[in-house]
Amino acid sequence: MPAKSPGPLAPVSPASGHRPSPPADATVGDWLRLMSSEFRESPGLRLTLEQAQRLWNLDPVRCEALLSSLVDVRFLTRTPSGAYVRSESR
Repeated sequence: MPAKSPGPLAPVSPASGHRPSPPADATVGDWLRLMSSEFRESPGLRLTLEQAQRLWNLDPVRCEALLSSLVDVRFLTRTPSGAYVRSESR
């Protein structure tokens, strides 16, 4: 039986100091819930793409796609310096 390939949102190989990530078979919804809850639980949180990648142990493409989804629904906004922050209206 062939080895199962990782799901589309599988985290990159783990490194020490990273928060636990959803399992390799996590859905987009799982990731969006995790990311949005982090912003809800940490008022004033400002993350660059690189910081978010390290926090959630994601590759750049996946991380940017997820953050962009949260911007699209106006949960997050992007500052002029490129940081992701929670939208004022939320």
